[in-house]
Amino acid sequence: MFGELRSESQMPANELSRRFLLATAAGAGVSGCAMPVRNPAVPRRLTLGATVLGLPNERFYPQQGVAPLEREVMTTLERGQIFRGAAPGVRNQKLNLLAVSGGGEDGAFGAGLLCGWSEEGTRPVFDLVTGVSTGALTAPFAFLGPAYDHALRDVYTNLSASDILRQRWFTAAIFDDALADNTPLLGTITRHLNDAMLADIAKAYRDGRLLLIGTTNLDAQVPVIWNIGAIAGSGHPMAATVIRRILLASAAIPGAFAPVMFDVTLDGTGYQEMHVDGGAFAQAFLYPRSLSRDRRERMRRGQPVVPITAYVIRNARLDPQWATVNRRTMGIAGRAISTMIAASGFNDVLRIYDTSRQDGVGFNLAFIGPDFEGELNSPFEQSYMRALFAYGFERGRAGYPWSGAPPSLTDTPATAG
Repeated sequence: MFGELRSESQMPANELSRRFLLATAAGAGVSGCAMPVRNPAVPRRLTLGATVLGLPNERFYPQQGVAPLEREVMTTLERGQIFRGAAPGVRNQKLNLLAVSGGGEDGAFGAGLLCGWSEEGTRPVFDLVTGVSTGALTAPFAFLGPAYDHALRDVYTNLSASDILRQRWFTAAIFDDALADNTPLLGTITRHLNDAMLADIAKAYRDGRLLLIGTTNLDAQVPVIWNIGAIAGSGHPMAATVIRRILLASAAIPGAFAPVMFDVTLDGTGYQEMHVDGGAFAQAFLYPRSLSRDRRERMRRGQPVVPITAYVIRNARLDPQWATVNRRTMGIAGRAISTMIAASGFNDVLRIYDTSRQDGVGFNLAFIGPDFEGELNSPFEQSYMRALFAYGFERGRAGYPWSGAPPSLTDTPATAG
């Protein structure tokens, strides 16, 4: 369910494109200026051999082959089946999967929906949770369940822009690695992802559940899927620091937020990798299509398969947003970027739906409806996020009407696998 290469933004698209184009134009006329330094990148074609903590299952590269990820998923979920009472080798316990997409401030929708769902009383324990960008910040709380709803609510209703970024001078577009410093966001992540939360993630992994976060390795130009539970349960003294930086990297909008540099080793030599927003490849994902080979074969033969239900929270609207476009370069470029972002996010939903349907997996989609009328006037505006959180919360508490297919295809009710 990774599909084609896509891009994602957590800022209003017009603002992001305006700043990017200005930075590009300004940079084109400057040479010989001091730039941020970094250690050597991992040599070409050796990406797979580099490691952060030395764990064999700390991360995966789906474009270079899914066999390692497939082994990890199957082994972990098998452990979960046994933990819930199944005999070894017998898979009969229903699985629930959750994908939380990117969307910046609109992540307040998914956070509110999850908290409201807890109040409604039917929110399941998720066996697999994936997150990208703002979804990466939501995913650990969603993974650990209602006990962490208070923290999830705090992240999306009590924070302001100053808790997330520090604006740099405009010259940062030329001389630095981003227009804003996201160190405050790292502090926010660290405050919530403490030792107790790390221990809970590690226990959930031991019990047979997976938490996967996507980032983009800019040097190698490949998506990376990080195995958060395995890292948390490794006992490595740097585990908490690395996980916090993974979440920061997944939400690091290229050009807007500083990238996250990971120190890695390869054959005893140290290198550095540059990671940014996982949405540069996919705004949401569940699992690679190849992971379902065995399931499809069993279905073809008429053999029983484990019931699976997938939930996708798209932290965005799916209906077109009409606007008068100024006949100016910046207005046209900004509108085009915003259109591409909307289209790519919808295409990710379509791919997940198509794979789910072929695998006999129940598909359930949530997104911001046209009835939400709030407007974002500035980045990470607290009043906007509070209103959107309340919107998602009320719908979750009332029993969210999950869509069984993307709205352009059908509005049929969701079905469980």
